[in-house]
Amino acid sequence: MSDKRALYIEEKIIEAVRRLLSGRVNELLGEMEYPLPLIEFTDYQGGSTVVPNINLSACERTEKERIILQDAYSLNITFALPENLESEIQCYAYAGAIGRALYDDPTLSGVADRTVITSKKYTSPKKSNCGEGWELAVSLRIIVEGMGNAG
Repeated sequence: MSDKRALYIEEKIIEAVRRLLSGRVNELLGEMEYPLPLIEFTDYQGGSTVVPNINLSACERTEKERIILQDAYSLNITFALPENLESEIQCYAYAGAIGRALYDDPTLSGVADRTVITSKKYTSPKKSNCGEGWELAVSLRIIVEGMGNAG
């Protein structure tokens, strides 16, 4: 696989995840009983939005995946939420909305062949009212077929 092609698919994966979060996940959040900060990818850092960190951390292949030219990307989405009465529930709501959105569109609109959530981690502040907030980390495994070389 050429370096330009690898960079291109990785950029497509990250952009597809951003579209999923700011599109379908926000729609699902809007349908919930109580208001939640929507997901945005701008410089605005107000209380009415949240800006998750998206990190494409690895691309790996098992021996079988090498033979069938299948790349498995690991991607992490991290939400840092300020501590308040609803922070814990908000973590669960974001995780649930991401799960539902991926259930509805596991191919990320055709960018991948399959996307699954591999883990969800909820981290509470070590001490209440100390300035730390809640954190949600959602890990994804994104399978893309036919991208590799024969070697």
